[in-house]
Amino acid sequence: MTDKAKIAIFISGAGTNMAALLYASRMPACPYEVVLVASNDPAAPGLALAQLEGLATFALSHKGMTRADHDIAMEQAAIAAGAEIIVLAGYMRILSEEFVARWQGRMLNIHPSLLPKYKGLDTFARAIAAGDSHAGASVHLVTGELDSGEVLAQAEVAIAPGDTPASLAERVRLAEHQLFPRAVADYVSRWRNPAWLLEQVRARALALPETGEQESFGSQGFRVGEGKSGKYFAYFTDRPHGHERIALLVKVSGPEEMASLIEDQPDTYFKPAFYGASGWIGMVLDRRDLDWDDVTAWLERSWRSVAPKRLTRLMDIADAF
Repeated sequence: MTDKAKIAIFISGAGTNMAALLYASRMPACPYEVVLVASNDPAAPGLALAQLEGLATFALSHKGMTRADHDIAMEQAAIAAGAEIIVLAGYMRILSEEFVARWQGRMLNIHPSLLPKYKGLDTFARAIAAGDSHAGASVHLVTGELDSGEVLAQAEVAIAPGDTPASLAERVRLAEHQLFPRAVADYVSRWRNPAWLLEQVRARALALPETGEQESFGSQGFRVGEGKSGKYFAYFTDRPHGHERIALLVKVSGPEEMASLIEDQPDTYFKPAFYGASGWIGMVLDRRDLDWDDVTAWLERSWRSVAPKRLTRLMDIADAF
């Protein structure tokens, strides 16, 4: 696995945002590379630019095809190119629910408004008619509901007196070209961002019954119970005690399990220098292939190992069924 995320860009027209993403990808330290530009219009001008720049392209008209069949063809082209992320850059097609579900969390779109305002079409005319001081653009995750996924980044653009939808669109497009590459870069590299990783661990840890957060020995710790009777069940550590990775520390059953996990998956597990002797194992978090369901399971298991019996009893009964 390379450090760079592989993205496929879907377009329907000129592809100016595609071009912004492409040229940004060639800058030093950009965390993504473009492996395919695909379109539902074989005559889309953006395809010619992509070909000129040496990119793989795919084009298939949607005319005469069902939405699901066309989506499958576009998806297969992306998969064949090795894409891990799909980026919609002026792709003027509503995608099938099945396609969106298969790429949940791995498909981004740019929309010309400051979401949640003005979902759908005619966004600039609507912003002007409403008397807004600013319009703009939003990069968001694609979900089954139109323009309603998590907003990842936004850029505001002032609305000038006398602006028309066309004049405003020109300025917003300039902002989009700055916003989109940065938002995509930030998203595909979240897996190595300590703040984002901590946020994900915190949400899962604090969802467990009667848990709280407290710093301990320079690490963010998560406890079950209050006061002196409270016990730690997890720690989030950013390169703990000389280790080079960001990790979650959780309880294991004993030295034999720890040794087995480390031997079988040395890139995932390690013995923490400070905590290892007391039954903790380190799980590397800064991995692009991290399974968050696995993290959730480890947190729950570690919580159960130290939580009061009155809290675990009902969960144990539920598991028996």
